[in-house]
Amino acid sequence: MAFSSQRLQFSGHSGATLAARLDSPSGPLRAYAVFAHCFTCSKDLAAARRIAAELAREGIAVLRFDFTGLGSSEGEFASTNFSSNVADLVSAADYLRHHFQAPALLVGHSLGGAAVLAAAKDIPEVRAVATIGAPADVGHVLKNFGASLEEIETSGAAEVDLAGRKFLVKMQFVEDARARRIQDAVASLKKPLLILHSPLDQTVGIENATEIFGAAKHPKSFVSLDKADHLLTSPEDAAFAGRVIAGWATRYLAADAPQGTEPTEHVRVMETGDGKFQNTVQAGRHRLFADEPQAMGGLDSGPSPYDFLSIALGACTSMTLRQYADYKKLSLGRIGVDVSHAKVHAKDCAECTETERSTGARIDRFERVISIDGEVSEELRRKIAEIADKCPVHRTLEGVAKIITVVKAPSR
Repeated sequence: MAFSSQRLQFSGHSGATLAARLDSPSGPLRAYAVFAHCFTCSKDLAAARRIAAELAREGIAVLRFDFTGLGSSEGEFASTNFSSNVADLVSAADYLRHHFQAPALLVGHSLGGAAVLAAAKDIPEVRAVATIGAPADVGHVLKNFGASLEEIETSGAAEVDLAGRKFLVKMQFVEDARARRIQDAVASLKKPLLILHSPLDQTVGIENATEIFGAAKHPKSFVSLDKADHLLTSPEDAAFAGRVIAGWATRYLAADAPQGTEPTEHVRVMETGDGKFQNTVQAGRHRLFADEPQAMGGLDSGPSPYDFLSIALGACTSMTLRQYADYKKLSLGRIGVDVSHAKVHAKDCAECTETERSTGARIDRFERVISIDGEVSEELRRKIAEIADKCPVHRTLEGVAKIITVVKAPSR
């Protein structure tokens, strides 16, 4: 779901090959992050993809990987525990450090949240940590074992049913979980911390967020995920969490490169691979999505191409009028511009010339409604309409633009 996604592999703590994906922005790169998934989940959980997309949208590349014995990674789950997850996280950071750039941000979901809190001290380049639905006590995960926990304690191992899948869990997992104290890791974190948690989380109660927040030193922040469930199964909840993390993290990352000063600004648009039409748009340091409405087969995650044209006309109009008002020292108040677009038959276009109406062709019609907060006379209204028509984007749309297309050969 990020700007571009590539499959990677690296060696985990035990030497097992771990499967990973690196979601990278199409434009300037601000930092790298590592995402740790929830207990027995995988890097390909829908929520993980959406969160990575939002981070990539802000110029943060995200490495999400499967812990040893899970997803597409090698190794035996039965030989793992919380400490091995932490070690896998450190291995992921080492991989980024040697092949790309060390991570500046750690993000963890559920038990993965506890893992990033524990791993942060061993990754010196980390500047900020964010958790989602994280437990304050690693032993909390043992509640998922139900009656199997007693069998593990008696026999040393047992098969545990977790979300409909069977996992062999050994006593060493239980002992390790009980021995780890996340509060100690939080208290000594010495890094900005963002805690996201849903008050309706039925898997890891909201009181866990309270404990973590209480143990943490400033700067620390808490954001409620409102009605979200533990796994953020709603796309809106996952996207919101990703946007919050992305916005918060930028405060602690290196400043983005400013927009270029060349006469012609460069805009890059690239497919994300998520949905049929979703594209990322990068203009200088500004990043957003372009998409189509759901009715057209899109995800409705951003403005449509024609919406962007309307945005350009509306913004240019407002800015042009503001320049005119400042030059003439007019108190116009706040300026608003509503723009609508439609394809109409030329014969139905009252504003078209007789020659244009006689063609019978369909044309693009933009209707622009300008609102002014201040009091304006009829004469000034006419002047405002005249100045609006001088907006450069207006002239471009009414004029004849020449578009040159070059198809690049694949890079080798």
